[in-house]
Amino acid sequence: MKSPYCIGSIALDEKSLIKRSADIEREREIAIHDLLAENFFQPKDSAGGPYHLVLGIAENQLVFDIKLEGADHGHIVLSLTPFRRVVKDYFLVCESYFAAVHEGRGAHVEAIDMGRRGLHNDGAKLLCQRLKGKIDMDFDTARRLFTLICVLHLKR
Repeated sequence: MKSPYCIGSIALDEKSLIKRSADIEREREIAIHDLLAENFFQPKDSAGGPYHLVLGIAENQLVFDIKLEGADHGHIVLSLTPFRRVVKDYFLVCESYFAAVHEGRGAHVEAIDMGRRGLHNDGAKLLCQRLKGKIDMDFDTARRLFTLICVLHLKR
């Protein structure tokens, strides 16, 4: 039986987005697909979901807009400043990774992907730390949300 503490649907605030490359769009699609297939997401003092989550960026802040059955359930706002370094490093490694994939450099792809996964894990850990006491989530949920946070950093 699926936990009542889950994200049932998710959207990215379209005002925060620009047209993305095919590689970034694929990463976004995979993160959303995997997130909706399996996640644990429990806002503090909540009786359960499933939740509709809208992620966005406003005034250099990450916004979690949580809804429950169409009604507002809460907003959580986090400063993006602590995420800057890991997101910047993650994008640099992703650029190298995508270039290696497109150029067919298999040995490079594996090495770069190890670094990419490490940064991804760092971002997920940071997200869990920043949400401590506000939202509990499992590590896989945090990793997928970190991917979406990176997509949101591609601003106009």
